[in-house]
Amino acid sequence: MSEVNFAEARRAMVTSQLRTSDVNDSAVVAAMLHLAREEFLPQNLRGGAYIDRPLPLGNGRAINPPLATGRILEEAQIVAGEKVLLAGDATGYTAALLDILGANVTVVDGNARPDTVPASVNWVQGKAGEGHAAGAPYDVIVIDGAVDALPDALLAQLAEGGRVVTGLNDRGVVRLVTGRKVADSIGFLRVIDMDMVPAAGFEAKAAEFSF
Repeated sequence: MSEVNFAEARRAMVTSQLRTSDVNDSAVVAAMLHLAREEFLPQNLRGGAYIDRPLPLGNGRAINPPLATGRILEEAQIVAGEKVLLAGDATGYTAALLDILGANVTVVDGNARPDTVPASVNWVQGKAGEGHAAGAPYDVIVIDGAVDALPDALLAQLAEGGRVVTGLNDRGVVRLVTGRKVADSIGFLRVIDMDMVPAAGFEAKAAEFSF
């Protein structure tokens, strides 16, 4: 696929996937239109960079469909300068988008830092579900996939008034949910059911969701 076709595929992704599914934040849309998603994928997967389904990366990992990434970022409501902990990022694509949005990004992932990740992103190799307490507190915690529940240790790293966005496995259905920390307690709001990959690195003892 030529570079021109990749650019056309990005525009089609914005038009047919994001715009039709309530991804309306102009900064998020502009970032996803600008960033070449194919460059974050292995060569053999680049032709499917903009299709609306997960792509398997091997070793039990996969990258979310573009729509899932867009909705996660839409709900995160990133403000430039905020400290964001990104728990899990198989390719570095979501980290690069958060960087474009102006966040101060720390990623925790079991993989080594990909070459495509911007130099301004702090990449910590480790278990995503444990977060990175040394950099806490964070204004926003973003989980790049779906979990059964959230580890207490991770939620403890969220600042008072801070936000968390993740997918929740709920009896076989993945729901995009958001939460806000108030008085050391976090309540969650269901946003939408959607296709999302499992988040890696979340085997720790976890807190239950409450709505």
